[in-house]
Amino acid sequence: MDIATLSLVHAILEHHGIRRAAKASGKPPASVSAALKRFEAAIAVPLVRRDRGNLVPTLEAQSRMADLAAANAAIQLLLRPSPTSNLQAEPQLSYEVFQQTPSSPQRGEGGPQGRMRGTASSEIAESPPSSPCIRSALLPVGEKRESIANADIPGSISVRAIPSISLTALERFVTVARSGSIRGAAKASATGQPQLTRQMSDLEGDLGYTLLIRSPSGITCTAEGLAAIPVIENLLEIWRRLSRASGDRFRRAAATWRFGSVMPLGPESEIARMLAALTAKWHRARPRQPLFVSSATADELIAGLKNRRFDVVLLDLESYPSEFEGKLISRTPLALAGHPSLFAKHGDDIGALLQSNPIAVPSLKSGLRQQAAHFIDAALSEQERSRLTLTEVDSIPVILNLVTDHGYLSVLPESSAARVRNAPAMRRLGPDYMQSLSLAWQKNALSRQVAEAMLSMMTADETSGIAVTFD
Repeated sequence: MDIATLSLVHAILEHHGIRRAAKASGKPPASVSAALKRFEAAIAVPLVRRDRGNLVPTLEAQSRMADLAAANAAIQLLLRPSPTSNLQAEPQLSYEVFQQTPSSPQRGEGGPQGRMRGTASSEIAESPPSSPCIRSALLPVGEKRESIANADIPGSISVRAIPSISLTALERFVTVARSGSIRGAAKASATGQPQLTRQMSDLEGDLGYTLLIRSPSGITCTAEGLAAIPVIENLLEIWRRLSRASGDRFRRAAATWRFGSVMPLGPESEIARMLAALTAKWHRARPRQPLFVSSATADELIAGLKNRRFDVVLLDLESYPSEFEGKLISRTPLALAGHPSLFAKHGDDIGALLQSNPIAVPSLKSGLRQQAAHFIDAALSEQERSRLTLTEVDSIPVILNLVTDHGYLSVLPESSAARVRNAPAMRRLGPDYMQSLSLAWQKNALSRQVAEAMLSMMTADETSGIAVTFD
């Protein structure tokens, strides 16, 4: 992980979009999008979902906003070096743990002005950086926030483009500072000495200021280097919190199979029955491989199968994208459902019935909505359809309540709707209108084997012991 990625992910969540984050950070949208993918892969958690073309933070993202904001604040602090020409001696924390005392004053390796980098460790230890931005890193947490905020006042040092500095390089700098020598740090971090020397030089170049004073007697820190240490340690701790939680989650996810399904009509519906049977039988057959079951619309399930958020999905569609394998497992007649009084009032005049009452339907992401639209198109003219009152609700139980209690019509699976308590009146639509359920999975042998096991558990006839198998 690197600091540029952390900062860009914070910008995406703060600005609620990749393009807005790209504009704010001055980065191409493709780079911002790639940063989001890297971060999600690193923590094994999706941070955003698409909703009508917009990026919406997930609950996992919202729970991480505080840490990401703190990480971004630490990064901004790290990139604001303090001027060393105005260092003033004043009481401050002791830095002796980070440095070795040279036997005699040493000239530094030269900076932009070739100035002396320090003549005695006591001068460095007693002279903290004068910039409020860097000095705030040494304050308690409550005071640190105020100092960070004050660092952004007009006239303060502007923040330049954030370089792609890896957290590993920052951690190795802390190791070098604490060990007092490149050789000792190289041994502690199991890194080659030339590689570590080059990495520290690259780090200083990326930050834009000198961190270390090299001398024959060892390594000491500049004032900026000393002030950077607690900032870096805070940043590393934030990342450890994120990666530790995601590490546990990744280990669980590696053993978990994820099944996505269209939303059941209710507890009595066929889909709910199949999902309950699958969950119970899977737990008995594979106790060490947890099964995660989630409901969504058909479009969301297909997208989840593409990005491997789901391993197997149950769609209310007869066909599925050709990039997947699958099987049609059932076809159920659909019916127009409503309060009995509505059918009594209009008799066999379906057109008048549809135009006189509001219709509750799922969104266009649902296969059930596609069948409802097909029926309405056949029953009404274009002019009649323009006068309809359609209410989109992506929750079948809510639609069912609208139908039974609020005078709405809807197109529902006949067998499932008939099982619910206080079932609505229904009129079957005919053989051309069916709810088709298909199982789909990735094109590989393991996914096919798991899908076959899931299908057997969902559709097994428990009385005869006969299970549906693949052709």
